[in-house]
Amino acid sequence: IVQFSDLHLETLGSAANYLPRWINRINQLHPDLIVFTGDLVNRRGNELPPYMNELSRLSAPDGVYSILGNHDYGDYFHWGNPEEKEQTLRSLIVDEEKMGWTMLNNRSVFLHRGNDSIALIGVENWGLPPFPQYGKLDQAYSSLNDSVFKILLSHNPLHWKHEVIPHSNIDLTLSGHTHAMQLKLGWKGFEYSFAEPLYPEWSGLYTAPDKHQMLYVNEGIGCVFLPMRIGARPEITIITLKKES
Repeated sequence: IVQFSDLHLETLGSAANYLPRWINRINQLHPDLIVFTGDLVNRRGNELPPYMNELSRLSAPDGVYSILGNHDYGDYFHWGNPEEKEQTLRSLIVDEEKMGWTMLNNRSVFLHRGNDSIALIGVENWGLPPFPQYGKLDQAYSSLNDSVFKILLSHNPLHWKHEVIPHSNIDLTLSGHTHAMQLKLGWKGFEYSFAEPLYPEWSGLYTAPDKHQMLYVNEGIGCVFLPMRIGARPEITIITLKKES
C-alpha cells in the first residue's frame, strides 16, 4: 500500500513542479493499492482542475482511493451563498472520480485475494468540536467488530482514540492532517513537533493498548499558511501487510 496525504494544492506554489516526480515515484513502487487521506485542496475545490491530468496518472491494480479532509469542504473560504459552497464540493468529488480515484465518503469496499478479503473503509473528516464531524463510522461499515481484516482511512488522527478504538476492532487506521506542524526537530533518535500537544499521535506508527489496533499518521506533502517545511519533509508512505505467523 502507498499512502500520501495533504497536498493542499493551492499552497504548493513552485513545489507543484515536483508533483510529476512524486507521481512517478509512487507508480515506480508498483503498489497494489494507493490511498490518499484527505486535504487535496486548501480552500476551494476548483483548485484541482489544473492538476487533474498529472494526478490521474496514478495507477494500482487494486485502485486509488481517497477521502475528504477538513480543507476539502470549503469551510475556510468566505462564500457568497451556501449553494455555491455545496456545488464546489460536489464538483471536487466528481473531479476526483474523473481522475480514476474512488471516493470512500462514509462507505467501504472489499479487496479480494483468492478466497480472502480485506475491508477498506473510508470516512469523511471527523474533528473535535467545534469543528464539524462529517465522518460516520457506523455508516461506512456496519459490522465494526467482525472478523474481517479492516483498514480505515480517516483524515484526523484524533478520530482513532475517540471513536475507532472504543467502538471497533479496526486493525489499521491511516491518517494525515497534522503535517507535523511543518516543523520537526530531532536528535539522537528523538523527534518533537509542536503538533504534539494538540495531536498525541502526530507522525508515524502507533499501537493501541490492546497491541492489536494500529494507526499510521502521514506528515503530508503540501503546506498550510507558511509555504515551508523544516524537518518535516514531504512524505510518501509504503506499507506492507504480512500474515501473522
